[in-house]
Amino acid sequence: MIENLKKLYRERFASEPTSIEELPKSGSYRRYFRITNSKNTVIGVINEDYKENKAFVEFSKHFYDNNIKVPQIYAEDLVNNIYLQEDLGSECLLDFIERDNKQFSPDLVELYKKVIVNLVEMQIKGGYGLDYSLCVPRDSFDSQSIAWDLNYYKYCWCRLAKISFDEQKLENDFKKLTDFLLTERHDFFLFRDFQSRNIMIKGGDPYFIDYQGGRRGALQYDIASLLFDAIAEIPNEVREELFEFYMDCVSEKLEVNREDFKSKYYAYAFVRLLQAMGAFGLRGLHENKQHFIDSIEPGLLNLNYIASILKKSINLPELYKSLNTPEL
Repeated sequence: MIENLKKLYRERFASEPTSIEELPKSGSYRRYFRITNSKNTVIGVINEDYKENKAFVEFSKHFYDNNIKVPQIYAEDLVNNIYLQEDLGSECLLDFIERDNKQFSPDLVELYKKVIVNLVEMQIKGGYGLDYSLCVPRDSFDSQSIAWDLNYYKYCWCRLAKISFDEQKLENDFKKLTDFLLTERHDFFLFRDFQSRNIMIKGGDPYFIDYQGGRRGALQYDIASLLFDAIAEIPNEVREELFEFYMDCVSEKLEVNREDFKSKYYAYAFVRLLQAMGAFGLRGLHENKQHFIDSIEPGLLNLNYIASILKKSINLPELYKSLNTPEL
């Protein structure tokens, strides 16, 4: 596979790479390599999932052509499960958060606002003309997608964390929450995993990566993913400021009922974090990956904070009860 990457590099740049360095693995099963010579540095990707590769490559081309800040695709050989993309450097938004000691200084808040401006562009402008038939595994964040996320929480978090619950009552709450979510307009581009590790910072500007799981969905999901990113630990007052800024940006493009938009925002934040807890259970409790384990406590704090607000809009007694996690 690495030889195939070298060959693809030679074909694209008409020169031999002098260095190939495998980058540290993250939460996915993709392998990334920094491939360099004196003139060109790129990121080579190896991923055995053809459909996922096809979605990422074609989405990237569409976004790049529409001036959305994503990596340029230089070459692809999808038959051999490889492609070359622009090297956006090694700094992601999380690095800036950690250097700021999670204090959310004015400079960091301004960086978040740049991220938000670009997110709105991707969701609204980037969604026009996108080939949603490429989406994996579904082209919409619909009732089936929501059910998968909620069951991920049930089986990969609740079961692994040994949380007791009444399954029928929990399923009743899942349906009630799903029906509430789907009353919101959901025909925009939904990034799906919009969090600090998937936002690269190059030359002071944010660029987005890892949107191959994107599909049609509601606007609120991605901003909730960003602002309730467990590892970022954004203070509530900063989170509120940034969400108001997000609504201002959306209002420049669409008519928004801010009160209703905000109530659905907390519901989408809730389902997003339930899904994230499933990942923390699978990748943390089961696979013992440390950064997922580190996300468990702030993830639960965020979930309980959202639940305290969401209870005013929708009653989900068994689901709220399941948040009372025993010591792990």
